[in-house]
Amino acid sequence: MPRDYYEVLGVPRNAGQDEIKAAFRRLARRYHPDVSSEPDAEERFKEINEAYAVLSDPQKRAAYDRFGHAGVSGAGGGFRGAPDFNMGDFADLFEEIFGFGGFARAWGQQTTRQRPRRGRDLQIGLTLEFEEAVFGAAKEVRFTRNETCHTCGGTGAAPGTQPQTCPTCHGSGRVRQTRTTFFGTMVQETLCPTCGGKGQVISQPCPTCRGRGVERRTVRKVVDVPPGVDTGTQIRLAGEGEPGENGGPPGDLYIKIKVKPHRFFQRKGDDIILHLNINIAQAALGAEVEVPTVDGPEKLPIPAGTQPGHTFRLRGKGVPHLQRGGRGDQIVVVNVEIPTRLDEHQRALLHELAQSLGAEVKPQERSFLDRLKHLLG
Repeated sequence: MPRDYYEVLGVPRNAGQDEIKAAFRRLARRYHPDVSSEPDAEERFKEINEAYAVLSDPQKRAAYDRFGHAGVSGAGGGFRGAPDFNMGDFADLFEEIFGFGGFARAWGQQTTRQRPRRGRDLQIGLTLEFEEAVFGAAKEVRFTRNETCHTCGGTGAAPGTQPQTCPTCHGSGRVRQTRTTFFGTMVQETLCPTCGGKGQVISQPCPTCRGRGVERRTVRKVVDVPPGVDTGTQIRLAGEGEPGENGGPPGDLYIKIKVKPHRFFQRKGDDIILHLNINIAQAALGAEVEVPTVDGPEKLPIPAGTQPGHTFRLRGKGVPHLQRGGRGDQIVVVNVEIPTRLDEHQRALLHELAQSLGAEVKPQERSFLDRLKHLLG
């Protein structure tokens, strides 16, 4: 007596169609004779397909649930001829096992020529001046890509000729190999070796593109670089990559930004850092100095007694935020410059200043926070 179909597939009697289908696909992959090394794989595979042929059909399943194997005596029979269940599932299964859908046509499904393929993406570099990265710029870029051949218009054939139908596949782009198995005649389809799946052959190739239908060309594009880009930023130009194949969409062009270093400015995020040298008189007495910014010179008050390393913040004088409004700041770091060459008058003034300040030196006391960190650390 044949085994219970629910037991064969390993599903409960109240299992839904999705659960039954999943069990069938899992077991069929395991016991297919072409991939399984188990000695009873062929018989198990027949049994699995017989069970699925019944349980996947609502009417046959109802008859089986009521009368058992007697109610579906014409449904089994060791899988003679083509199975009578959903051939879409069966074709998908073979594609999973073998990596192709070559058995689909044996069960009445149509195959097509090569599928449309998206074109390859391209990447180029673009170097910007510091100010161009800050404020944005319109820059021309040049790159090379495949474009439709101007001689043949993309056909690949010499002027005055046309591609011909492939004599091997007769225009289908595929060839078939028939094989007989225990469950019927199967047809494996592969790309035609003569035309490569195109369905056409070219007897007289175009002298420009040599039958490819495309040629290499240098393309010029004006790119609007947005304000706030930095080294490593990528700009995407959709559809400006290599053309697609078989009617597929073109790829994209990615432009990778590199920013030249500036003579004075350094960038930290969206802030601009400027190191500013002032002399000891300006630091001690205070002064108003002019500092450079990307927007032009700005007046900066230096308070009396400014120490080396003190920082000043110029609000809104930094880099525009790339994804939102507003700008960063410019941070001015003060360095008190000690003169190394003095004339006699300057030397005399400093001697006089030194006498008035005295010769005593004092170790610098650590701040309360520094001492607290030391105790806790």
